[in-house]
Amino acid sequence: MLAKRPLAALVLAGIALSACSTGPVRDGPPARGAGASVPPAVTPRPEPLSRYGNGPIYEVLGKSYRVMESSAGYNARGVASWYGKKFHGRLTSNREVYNMYAMTAAHKTLPLPTWVEVRNLRNNRTVVVRVNDRGPFVHNRIIDLSYGAALELDMVEDGTSMVEVRVLNFDEPAGDRPVRVVEPRTASVAAAPERSGNDIFVQVGAFGSRDNAERREAMLRQNGIGPIGILADTSRSAALYRVQIGPVANVFEYDRIVDQLAAIGIDDPYLVTR
Repeated sequence: MLAKRPLAALVLAGIALSACSTGPVRDGPPARGAGASVPPAVTPRPEPLSRYGNGPIYEVLGKSYRVMESSAGYNARGVASWYGKKFHGRLTSNREVYNMYAMTAAHKTLPLPTWVEVRNLRNNRTVVVRVNDRGPFVHNRIIDLSYGAALELDMVEDGTSMVEVRVLNFDEPAGDRPVRVVEPRTASVAAAPERSGNDIFVQVGAFGSRDNAERREAMLRQNGIGPIGILADTSRSAALYRVQIGPVANVFEYDRIVDQLAAIGIDDPYLVTR
């Protein structure tokens, strides 16, 4: 991950794993002018589970994690971070060598390896990465991307970004299987396209009754959480009233909102875009 983190000692069935956590040594991008060891292009494909890093249970920093039995159907939204030169050349959790230019990522519970598509909710840029490491072991983060993947999403400078993570499944009909080639970034990075200007909101309920939506809105206001609005979704036969906080300007503000919601017992907020 980007930002101060030591290599934590991870225990999984007696095997030490590499990890992304918080500590005194700064991580970051490669030094200017440093040569890039860019791996060849790869195609997402079914793979056997790794002998290493797949639990079923492991512990990091006093907290236990259970590895998912299957990645099928996994789709989540939250905050992505990235990690770079500090871990370049070290072993990942499944005992591969980490290359910060490769299209890879770390996840706490997905089986290793798993292929996922990550979409930056702010600018709609996407990248396909292969999860081969464990992390990020930082509050309110769902995936830790390689430096190369972060470049593709235009999030290197910010360090974090709100994203959607969707697993690529290979048990669908052949015509639906992902066959695209994943081209890693070279040392020379092309200019990023302009942002599409998506606004991001935290949704904290969807109700068939406007009265119920207004009660949820009032509770949030009483606890100093906002700005809040009710979006009437009339695209279906029965209207749905969505209670949303935002727009959310950045990850710092998102973290604050999530902590405020957790304090009043709401632990399932969902990121939406407009």
